[in-house]
Amino acid sequence: MSKAFTREDDATDGTPLPPPVSSLPPGVKNYLTAAGAERLQGELDRLLTVDRPPLAARSDDLETRRALQAVDQRIRHLQQSLRSAEVIASRAGPKDTVHFGAEVTVREKDGSETSYRIVGVDEADPTEHRVSWRSPLAQALLNARVGDRVTFQAPAGRQELRIVTVK
Repeated sequence: MSKAFTREDDATDGTPLPPPVSSLPPGVKNYLTAAGAERLQGELDRLLTVDRPPLAARSDDLETRRALQAVDQRIRHLQQSLRSAEVIASRAGPKDTVHFGAEVTVREKDGSETSYRIVGVDEADPTEHRVSWRSPLAQALLNARVGDRVTFQAPAGRQELRIVTVK
């Protein structure tokens, strides 16, 4: 077909955005902490009310349409995540055992200490020390107690940690 018979707004750069891929296998629950669900809802609200409208209003060039596609894709991902989420409330009772949502301080062999919060897959953020409950680190920590030593396979090799505190 001649280019003269196509609409300009049908043009793309030939590289459509890949569909968002769920990082959870079928049948695995999508756990979120209450704070994580609130953060995701806040991001969704911001995308819908602040970020998307100006892009949709001026979607006359390819770069803007691509940005709009990316925002729409993130909106769909957040909506699906929040729809399928099972929000886990903070656990009451003894805090000496590592559980979903807990903040765990661990000591490495060199004596350095790091704190991690065990969270849902969609709220994990390594820069904030929030690790997914499905990660090897969290899997090693879950159900361990203060004073226990746990080992797990990290990208740098086998690691051993001692649990110092659980909050």
